[in-house]
Amino acid sequence: MIIEPAARTLSVQEYYFSKKNKEIARLNAGRGTPVINLGIGAPDGRPPQAAIDTLCESAQKSGVHAYQSYVGIPELREAFAGWYARYYGVTLDPKTEIQPLVGSKEGILILSLAFLDKGDKVLVPDPGYPTYTSATRLVEAEMVPYDLREDNGWQPDFEALEKMDLSGVKMMWTNYPNMPTGAPATRGLYEKLVDFGRRHGIMICNDNPYSFILNDEPLSILSVPGARDCCVELNSLSKAHNMSGWRIGMIAGAQDVIAEFLKVKSQMDSGMFRPLQLAAVEALKQGPEWFTALNDEYRRRRVAAARIFDLLGAKYDSGSQGLFLWGKVGSGAAALSDKLLYEAGVFITPGFIFGHNGEEYIRISLCSKVEVLEKAYELIKNVL
Repeated sequence: MIIEPAARTLSVQEYYFSKKNKEIARLNAGRGTPVINLGIGAPDGRPPQAAIDTLCESAQKSGVHAYQSYVGIPELREAFAGWYARYYGVTLDPKTEIQPLVGSKEGILILSLAFLDKGDKVLVPDPGYPTYTSATRLVEAEMVPYDLREDNGWQPDFEALEKMDLSGVKMMWTNYPNMPTGAPATRGLYEKLVDFGRRHGIMICNDNPYSFILNDEPLSILSVPGARDCCVELNSLSKAHNMSGWRIGMIAGAQDVIAEFLKVKSQMDSGMFRPLQLAAVEALKQGPEWFTALNDEYRRRRVAAARIFDLLGAKYDSGSQGLFLWGKVGSGAAALSDKLLYEAGVFITPGFIFGHNGEEYIRISLCSKVEVLEKAYELIKNVL
């Protein structure tokens, strides 16, 4: 290497699942049958047919292959606004309060770049999505973990938060239905978060991609009165519409926040491919029957995943929400994950990657068909 990497990169490593997928690929090269990967939450279902048809048809047209608007086409912004009004009861101005994203994951880093300076502090959940931590470190802000614990329903302990030194804290990451624990969003929780953010001058950044999964009453933090004073919300089509590879997301919030966000985003890309945006419009038109069918399948998978946890003696919530089942197995969780990978050919995510409070847990993705989960059960049973 002719020059040294930026010092900020020393604070992060390659994403865990990126490294693990490479390891699994190496294992597969020497195995007769491939490893069953129950790790990452990448839906295996088919997107809405109308979205696929629109993508194919519009890509054949002339005039759609050039650079697009940095702010997204009006049709997509209006579709996102209609989606929020229909399912969350939230009215958003499509011109000023919504910004389409190339997947909501990019929004985590862009939001951090737009609002954090070196040394600013960020409240990050433990356990929580690792990207909250890495984005905070990459912008040279200071991560301040806050505990989520099973005995508190995996919700923030607001009494403990009030006792913390909050000087210098500018942002707080939240995520409900929670990943990795499956804890649900509640109106009461969102009201407490809005109150906390307003009183302490902290931006509450709510990451909300799982709100439709195993949940019949999706909630948005922006439905709470006063939320736009202190909250932004990230959302996406990845989970609820089986479109993770399409990379279509959004951020919603007050006009001035979205304007600052766009300052950074517009330096980083030149707009989403127009046929993708038109396809997303069709996906966002899906009615309740789409989500009913989606969740009927995920309920069957949750039962199959629970059988694996029963076999392993894991403690879990059979009514959890989102794309994962989260189970407590004790201090040997990481070793158990390795044993299952190397001896049974089944990868189950160890909870330590989500933080200290996840060290005794493992997580099964529900993004494999029931028959695959049943095969994993048999392979694990043989090893045990």
